[in-house]
Amino acid sequence: MRSPIAWAAVALLAVFTLAALLAPWLSPYDPAALHLEQRLLSPGHGFLLGTDELGRDIFSRVLFGARLSLLVAFTVVGFSLILGLIIGSLSGYYGGWRDTLLNVYVMNAFMAMPGILLAIALVAFLGPGLRNVILALTLSGWVNYARLVRAQVMSAREREFVEAARSLGASDLRILTRHILPNIVQPVIVQAAIGMAGAVLAEATLSFLGLGVPPPTASWGSMLNDARAHLFDSPHMVMAPAIAVMLCVLAFSFLGDALRDWADPRTR
Repeated sequence: MRSPIAWAAVALLAVFTLAALLAPWLSPYDPAALHLEQRLLSPGHGFLLGTDELGRDIFSRVLFGARLSLLVAFTVVGFSLILGLIIGSLSGYYGGWRDTLLNVYVMNAFMAMPGILLAIALVAFLGPGLRNVILALTLSGWVNYARLVRAQVMSAREREFVEAARSLGASDLRILTRHILPNIVQPVIVQAAIGMAGAVLAEATLSFLGLGVPPPTASWGSMLNDARAHLFDSPHMVMAPAIAVMLCVLAFSFLGDALRDWADPRTR
């Protein structure tokens, strides 16, 4: 509560969340509507942040881009977290050949290639679209959560309260869900907050490369791609989506740092 970083993160995320939820009511124009006679207008002239090369309102597109980015961030992190919890718990709790199979072969296979390159390859193979972007980013990001959960479960499974539950006849599923997972949730939440920043940046990267959600859907990455040809004559096309990406990633990073400080008793 005393951390200015935490308050800054909460304030920024509140702004982006409200922009995403209220985009249909806050946007003065349809984000896909063309005004060819008013193309490349600077901020003002009836358009708060100006227009792009097709005369579309940049402010409206930034608002709807926030909706897409937050949807991808929460969905990708949610699916990655579920997959990482399942695989990491099985690997860390049982050990033996299961740990060798899941950790040495499966996790290392996914970690052998950088996550963004794996996501680009998957989307290029599957084709652009929101569902394929979420699937690609999930498959490229779950291994980080699985590694973290595995290490935490391996540490917690030897604790006294787990031994007590096992001696009382508790099943493996009950031990995992009722005793181990609630005690390792703090570092997982921190990793999830930082992972959302990576998901926003990865979605913008895929859209910038033309592998994200196809037009005319508004996306910060595709807006940056459209602005490349007008970097010097219409710099306002670059500034709005670039600042939006920067602030959103910064907000999730600040939140992750604040949660890490809160979860670490040495910083309190």
